Amino acid sequence: MQRIVLIGAGSTIFGLGVVGDIFKSKSLDGSTIVLHDINPKALDNTYQIAKKYKEKLGKNISIQATTSRKEALKGASFCLISIEVGNRFDLWDQDWKMPLQYGVKQVYGENGGPGGLFHSLRIIPPILEICRDIQEICPDAYVFNYSNPMQRICHAVTTKFPDLKFIGLCHEIESMRRQLPSLMETELSNIEFRAGGLNHFSILLDAKYKNNGEDGYPSIRRNFRDYFKDLVNDHEGFVSDPGAERGVFFKIYEDFNYLPITTDSHLGEYVQWAYSVADHGGILHFYDSYKEKCLTFFESDKLYSSFFDMGSHTFHERFVPIAEAIIEDQEIEEASVNIPNSDFIDCLPSDIVVEVPAIINKKGIRGIKLSNYPKTFGSLLNLQTGVIQLTTQAVLEKSKHKAYLALLADPVVTSVNNAEKLLNNMISAQHKYLSYLN
Repeated sequence: MQRIVLIGAGSTIFGLGVVGDIFKSKSLDGSTIVLHDINPKALDNTYQIAKKYKEKLGKNISIQATTSRKEALKGASFCLISIEVGNRFDLWDQDWKMPLQYGVKQVYGENGGPGGLFHSLRIIPPILEICRDIQEICPDAYVFNYSNPMQRICHAVTTKFPDLKFIGLCHEIESMRRQLPSLMETELSNIEFRAGGLNHFSILLDAKYKNNGEDGYPSIRRNFRDYFKDLVNDHEGFVSDPGAERGVFFKIYEDFNYLPITTDSHLGEYVQWAYSVADHGGILHFYDSYKEKCLTFFESDKLYSSFFDMGSHTFHERFVPIAEAIIEDQEIEEASVNIPNSDFIDCLPSDIVVEVPAIINKKGIRGIKLSNYPKTFGSLLNLQTGVIQLTTQAVLEKSKHKAYLALLADPVVTSVNNAEKLLNNMISAQHKYLSYLN
């Protein structure tokens, strides 16, 4: 039987979403789910809801809850990490808005740009502490990270703990499963595709029809404008659909000739010219909607009850299909995992964690080489490699100077003096979390 530890189980959406997924799995029947969080109130909330649905659905799953991480990890087969540090949205607002006051035209501020750096400097140290415990207590466990900034967290962990079975997972790839049937005018079951790059900065490389082996990109290009016509800015710059976020998306598609797998709020964080074309109205609308959803998530069971719909064959996260493939030696191809580059994308350094498809079986997770990766788009990805490496060095060395150099390496930072002032003021504003930098 499997022991599955959810670290950060009190997090909005994550904990209950994964519990609901596990309930749907025959392979995981009889397993133990251990809910862990340092916030006892949030932990108990998730535990009580999970226990209620377990009893309601009659599931043969043991559910435990503990604030002791070391207790939770004993005998773990799988560890899932989804944590945040401090008041998520208050700190996010600082990450996003303070750089703007220093002339840094960054977009969104969660994963890339200065906002992504400060987010990383806060969250990587506690995740390293978690991974240190995993290495000591359950070193053979598979560890799946769901926390952002995915690129920088995964690089820091795989640098510090190279022997851990550490994999980053993100459900952004699901956009391809939603969009491609319409764009290619066929059923999803008739489509095979591969995408890759860096997390939140990936493109669709190949899409083919299974029944005849034909390239799907001509159909995608033919249907692109009609499909996305209601999801772009109009000629006056106003957003025609408030959830659009397609300014940077469109520009990358037009200029690099590949379909991005995500939208402006993420794509725009990594590109120095993104601010000039980003769908800012759509991004703000998405942020406000997401914030409201998170802050009101537990006010009724309408949002989370769908996680426990046993008639649905879809999963909230990709953990369960991956775990099933490992346990049952299924030899499946998973569309997207984040693992250290091992010549999977040859234009990127080997230590950088890339987002690529993978073969999964009882031997584990083996990335697939993307031999046709375009060096044109790869040139944008490479602008991030130094930023990622310097962020890891800043955390591991507790170096304020390396954090400063990470800012200077970032393509969206254009002023040396302002970078230094921004770093000093952010360390002061977030002293509780960044005081370790010296």
